[in-house]
Amino acid sequence: MDQIKDAAEKLKLLGDKTRLTILCLLKDREWCVCELVEVLSISQPGISQHMRKLKSHGIVNEARRGQWVYYSLRVQDKPYIQAVLEYMPGTTDTLSLLNKKEPGQIL
Repeated sequence: MDQIKDAAEKLKLLGDKTRLTILCLLKDREWCVCELVEVLSISQPGISQHMRKLKSHGIVNEARRGQWVYYSLRVQDKPYIQAVLEYMPGTTDTLSLLNKKEPGQIL
């Protein structure tokens, strides 16, 4: 029963559109918080709150480089999340849906 409860809690996080969008972006590469702020048009504290939840459930890795924090997916041991993300768009398609370009590119 603990396995079901754990999976349910993690999958519940994916029910939030912003968190699911973040995971779609993370499918292809790691992202800096500053890039997510730019692409999602959400404040840095807002992005940090979403990332804190994903990190606390072991869905993302965090790496600090200077003043910036970079995130990457950590779903190798979560096949149920991998299965969901398999059907979600990757970075290019997600950015297109958001009508955005990769951070640093000119529109």
